Amino acid sequence: MANLLIAHGGAPTAVINASLYGAVMEAKNSGVVEHIYGAVHGSAGILSENFVDLGAVPQEELEKLLTTPGSAIGTSRTHLEPEDYQEMARILKKHDIRYVLFTGGNGSMDTCGKLRAACQGEILVAGIPKTIDNDISVIDHAPGYGSAANFIVQCTAEIAQDVHSLPIHVCIIETMGRNAGWITAAAALARRYKGDAPDMICLPEVPFDEEKFLARVKELSDQKGGVVVVVSEGLKKADGSTVAPPLFEEGRARYDGEVGSYLARLIIQKLGIKARSEKPGIWGRACAQAQSPVDRQEAVRMGALAARAVLEGTSGVMAGLLRRSTSPYVCEEVLVPIEQVMLEERLMPREFISEDGFDITDAFCDWCRPLLGCEPAEYADFKTDTGRKGVRLH
Repeated sequence: MANLLIAHGGAPTAVINASLYGAVMEAKNSGVVEHIYGAVHGSAGILSENFVDLGAVPQEELEKLLTTPGSAIGTSRTHLEPEDYQEMARILKKHDIRYVLFTGGNGSMDTCGKLRAACQGEILVAGIPKTIDNDISVIDHAPGYGSAANFIVQCTAEIAQDVHSLPIHVCIIETMGRNAGWITAAAALARRYKGDAPDMICLPEVPFDEEKFLARVKELSDQKGGVVVVVSEGLKKADGSTVAPPLFEEGRARYDGEVGSYLARLIIQKLGIKARSEKPGIWGRACAQAQSPVDRQEAVRMGALAARAVLEGTSGVMAGLLRRSTSPYVCEEVLVPIEQVMLEERLMPREFISEDGFDITDAFCDWCRPLLGCEPAEYADFKTDTGRKGVRLH
């Protein structure tokens, strides 16, 4: 019998290990795989032949994968040259590895497609979707996003309680998501009643207009005193440049300045209003406390589907989810040709963004809500005459 290898690429998530679990269990139960290897730290692990035998791991340890955040086998963003793919193909043959699964985003799917080409059909390769950014094209959403969305909902709701308890300043919450605003948009689900925070949502898909932004902040501050604004780390101007100038840029790798801090300073300097910024950062992409049960279950399904595909002789595909119904929530498992998702970036569609560009629509909330797996907490409020007797959002 031949062997199977699983590698992780790109940033970890709260459920990437659940996909690993699904793939390992599918391979173990197939009866056609001798060894199930994990590449320690992704592509770098393949090139250094650093493998762990996951098939030999006790079942009770494998079960921990379902609730362990980050990557249990490690991941990487190793830059690969054309000759590296040839070297990986040679190493895979050396270890009698006939099946390879890559878990990651559109960059990892690019790696997946190029490795498949280098193997020339001798090794079957498939992808498992993973990204908190939810920017993989074709599919409805990727495992990792639901938990990241759940995290930012919780953060926004709790920060809003603080701000509205002492309504004297503007709080900017900066989310991850450089080009796509899916995580930023999810903050809207922190609202339980009309008037709840976030008061503004700024997406990278909408060109940033400083004058309009400051005018809206001033209006909200005059009305409410305390204002909560959620912005993407990749907020851009009309010319495509980032609002906060990048600190480092090389190829696809870019480290932007902190847009939250930049905007807080802008509000202080231009409006004379107290402002501060909060940046949960990488905590939000692999937070076990915010793990969505729906996200976890779908991650397992995607790992199992990709493993099943290669074991049944299918190569050059990525496992995926296509929504068939939102209420009740139903997503169908599909196999997507890898060429359709290699470096293809999916942004927020216009119908999910409000007309003025400072919020999202009900259509987005309806789409996103099932992925959280739970409703945000409902808090007591005795600060107004009506308290929580206002109109519910849903």
